[in-house]
Amino acid sequence: MSFESFKDHGRTALIAVQEEFQARWNTELPETERGMADHLCVLIHGLWGNPKHLKNLATSLQAEYPKDKLHVLLTKSNSNNFTYDGIELGGERTTNEIEEEIKILEKDGRQITKISIVGYSLGGLVARYVVGLLYSKGYFDRIQPVNFTTFATPHLGVRSPLLGPHNYLWNVLGARTLSTSGRQLFTVDSFRDTGRPLLTVLADPSSVFVRGLAKFKHRTLYSNIINDRSVPYYTSCITYKDPFVDLDAVDLRPLPGYDGVLLRPDEPVRPKLRAPLGFWARLRATSWSTLTAVPFYFLLAVLIPVGSMLFLINSGIQTIRSAQRVRLHESGGAAFGIERYRSNPLLEEAQNLEERVYEHLNFDQGQDYLPTPPSEDEDRLSEAKHTGNKFKGQERFPTLALTSDQFYMIEGLDGVGFTKYPVHISKVRHTHAAIVVRTNRWGFDEGRIVVGHWVKNFRI
Repeated sequence: MSFESFKDHGRTALIAVQEEFQARWNTELPETERGMADHLCVLIHGLWGNPKHLKNLATSLQAEYPKDKLHVLLTKSNSNNFTYDGIELGGERTTNEIEEEIKILEKDGRQITKISIVGYSLGGLVARYVVGLLYSKGYFDRIQPVNFTTFATPHLGVRSPLLGPHNYLWNVLGARTLSTSGRQLFTVDSFRDTGRPLLTVLADPSSVFVRGLAKFKHRTLYSNIINDRSVPYYTSCITYKDPFVDLDAVDLRPLPGYDGVLLRPDEPVRPKLRAPLGFWARLRATSWSTLTAVPFYFLLAVLIPVGSMLFLINSGIQTIRSAQRVRLHESGGAAFGIERYRSNPLLEEAQNLEERVYEHLNFDQGQDYLPTPPSEDEDRLSEAKHTGNKFKGQERFPTLALTSDQFYMIEGLDGVGFTKYPVHISKVRHTHAAIVVRTNRWGFDEGRIVVGHWVKNFRI
């Protein structure tokens, strides 16, 4: 067999494998049937994620809107450990996937005239990068941006509001465990030649990212108020206040019709007016709280040492592999192979363990507050022109010890404007997964209420 014949044979075999995989994929995940839909909705999963994590979002949309109205794209080019490669590379992969999907649809005679983009967790940051790329390439001149939504997305990064030694231990060392994505999430990276972290550039009002975001008619976010150990409330809700640290000290203000799961965006809480507890009452409350938490922390004491070791070892391996992929991509030699799309149960379980270990390490850090009087950053923010995203009475709560970059991000993103829905999921601790109903497990039914609200308010 000649070399050319061998190449042709290999190419034919590869095409056959791709077709077989695509057929299997289509049976596992929902896909819009062929119709004349002119509205494309793009769903982007999060860190260590894959398209199955957003299957319930896709099926809920497709159950509500007919095939001739909406085409849903579950992106898959940035799945599993490929999410280590950074927001920039993930955004480029996803944009390429969107462009290819639009070409396929247009080839079939379907003209896309509207687009909506939805991001979950890290996928929300990838989505914001994608928006900038699409805007800069002129797509929004012919395709109308309609809905932009994020669920539990770390818009301000995952740098915990800490002062003193804890700041170094978690925020500096933690940034080294997730390769490029880790440096970007902890804002210790430098984006291209700007000398600024990528997340800061993404929130710059003069950037293509914010200008593209402003083109969307509806911008909405959903933010867990408790038990989200991956993405705390302040970063997913783009705020320097966290009124939900002590739920016993506030009255929640539910959004009517949603069983207390969704809170009112304009006034999610009101401080309780109550007399301060005496010494013995405080002691009893603290003792009871400590006793009820003992089983949970005992489990952490057993699992975290082993899990942390496995997490760090795997993080080191994935960081090396990620760096190789990024170098290959930058040199123009990357190929979008199919192996990253395949789901291996052992791989999925390992990634679930990574996520759990990361969540517990992050959850243990807590939060610190800035001293009063307020800092220069907070003063500038409070005097900013755009104040529409502040909720009523928020000045009564202390200001978190955020960085100057994070205050800058809040100002930039609040300037473009989001409708912010605080989410109170109480049946399960893993609220980060429950908010989008990542799996059909017990207790995630509160997440279905969140998804139902999003679908109801989705604009075609």
